[in-house]
Amino acid sequence: MQGPWRWVRRHRGGRPPKPRILGLRPPIGTIFIPYKNGIPSPKPPVRLAPDEYEAFRLVYYEDLSQNEAAIRMGISRGTLWRLLRSARKKVAAALVEGRPLEISPV
Repeated sequence: MQGPWRWVRRHRGGRPPKPRILGLRPPIGTIFIPYKNGIPSPKPPVRLAPDEYEAFRLVYYEDLSQNEAAIRMGISRGTLWRLLRSARKKVAAALVEGRPLEISPV
């Protein structure tokens, strides 16, 4: 297992973010580019964060329940649900709009 992954704090105040445990090292910088008639899409990419990628992978690829995936990532089920909702929306936008999908470092 990899170590915890953390958001970068850009402002002061509030509760510090809880580290999220990623099981595998996500392929950061990987871009899935759709082609139409042999020409790559010129549209700007949709960026998927590493924690969104991990939540998506655990629930839809490894077929874990949301509760099991949340325990494995060390976060609450509500946080996992929000990550999944965001990841699903981004993947759907990439498919429907024909935009590249990038796994970004944040």
